[in-house]
Amino acid sequence: MSSATATLGVPAADTPPSGESLRERFGGIVESIAIPLGALLVAMGLFGLFMFVIGKDPLQVYRLIYKGGFSSAFAWQNTLQRGAPLILTALCVALPAQAGLIIIGGEGALVLGALAAAVTGHALDGSATLVVQIGMALAGMVAGGLWIALAGGLRQYRGVNETISSLLLTYIAIAVFNQLVEGPLRDPASLNKPSTMPIGDANMIGSIPGLDVHWGLVYGIVFCVLSYGLVRFTTPGFAVRVVGGNVRAARLVGLPVGALVLGACFLGGAAAGLAGMVEVAAVHGTANASLIAGYGYAGILVAFIARHNALAIVPVAILLGGINASGGMLQRHLDLPDATVLVLQGIAFMTILASETLYGRWQGRGH
Repeated sequence: MSSATATLGVPAADTPPSGESLRERFGGIVESIAIPLGALLVAMGLFGLFMFVIGKDPLQVYRLIYKGGFSSAFAWQNTLQRGAPLILTALCVALPAQAGLIIIGGEGALVLGALAAAVTGHALDGSATLVVQIGMALAGMVAGGLWIALAGGLRQYRGVNETISSLLLTYIAIAVFNQLVEGPLRDPASLNKPSTMPIGDANMIGSIPGLDVHWGLVYGIVFCVLSYGLVRFTTPGFAVRVVGGNVRAARLVGLPVGALVLGACFLGGAAAGLAGMVEVAAVHGTANASLIAGYGYAGILVAFIARHNALAIVPVAILLGGINASGGMLQRHLDLPDATVLVLQGIAFMTILASETLYGRWQGRGH
């Protein structure tokens, strides 16, 4: 090392990084993988204990969960089908979180996005299929985006807690959905199950070639990749992260905090609205009560396990999709309710929240 280099305090190129430097450099990566994984293992242990208490063999339960979600091509296709909407509803939590907001109203954005998409699809029926599908996607995204932006606006301009307001807005959205579907927008031909007018078979989204999985999975993956790039590699994304890190500092440097918060909320709601559109155009063909399936709530767990990382959302959503897909297997073989898997998800959510206190310890922060 030259004297000039030594004087400036710059290490030579062949000087290996110290142990502390390695810890600082890779500690965050290790934590982001090890802590959620450990929390999930703890959740599995607690769920297994619960199964043992009610007289079920925990190992058999987990074998059936694996068999129902991941053991065969059919199981994988069912898992991916269920994971597709979870990817998009998780983004409804993850994107506003970049701006420091905890939004849990993805279910409301999904159902309103689905309703808007169904109405648009029926109105455009007869046009080119691509035109109808694009129109449905835009309608769903705008409806979902505006609904979540409302929660962000209440927080930004009225000081209303966004977690509470987004949850309450979900109940309002579901009430509005039911009122319209069972009232002015109801198809007279839907007798036992109130539904909107069908969008038409020609406008349905088909399956990915070679798979019995609709294109909604691809939509979700693309949305995640674009969201990750936007947050990590663009100036607006950096500005949003500054707002999420310290809103007072963001104001001091002149960032448009209100616009950034509303933008992050709108994009998150748009993702959930797109999930609603996909459920209409790929599964149901209409908007009906079957759309209220809890995807928005499950997306909260996905986002927290992934620590609001858009790329990590994809594998986590697939994992949760597989667990959900195994509910029927538990019901048939062990005479358990198919909602038993929701107990596992609830325990996992609690352990994930509890594990937040562990971050930063491996890196030695807070000494």
